[in-house]
Amino acid sequence: MAKIHVQGNEVAGTIMQASSGTSPSWLRGLRVYLGTMAVGNLAWETLQLPLYTIWGTGSVREQAFAVVHCTAGDLLIALSALTLALLMARDHRWPKDRFWPVAGLTISFGLGYAVFSEWLNVDVRASWAYSEWMPVIPLFSFRIGLSPLLQWIVVPAAAFRITRGVTAKQNNGDQP
Repeated sequence: MAKIHVQGNEVAGTIMQASSGTSPSWLRGLRVYLGTMAVGNLAWETLQLPLYTIWGTGSVREQAFAVVHCTAGDLLIALSALTLALLMARDHRWPKDRFWPVAGLTISFGLGYAVFSEWLNVDVRASWAYSEWMPVIPLFSFRIGLSPLLQWIVVPAAAFRITRGVTAKQNNGDQP
């Protein structure tokens, strides 16, 4: 094994973890978070489909494409929001340290993007539309669907809670 000498032993510890077959804490946290976000957003996108007009106007194939397409977009948003939060938190020891500040920033960025995306795609581009079943709330000079707002609070909060549970076990030496 190659030795890298740096102040402290974090790099050596990461190299030893990688060579022993266990993932570094941040990589395990990223995998758990994105995996949970994928499952959670796939379920949410499927369940909220009747709240959009595609439910009544689209074919089953179009609806399935919309769910998969939106879930993939949700994952890109989740990854981008987490990356930005990690850069702003400036602590390479995540998820061991500064876990909840990073989670709060990530949820805020995801929620902010959801508001922008709903405004852009419903009001400006008319790429999609709400059905009469979508509860909407007034926000600035437009109305936004409640379901996508809740999605970007509930799904990431659950994903971070699960991620914290899994990575805390790893940090305490309890390898699952």
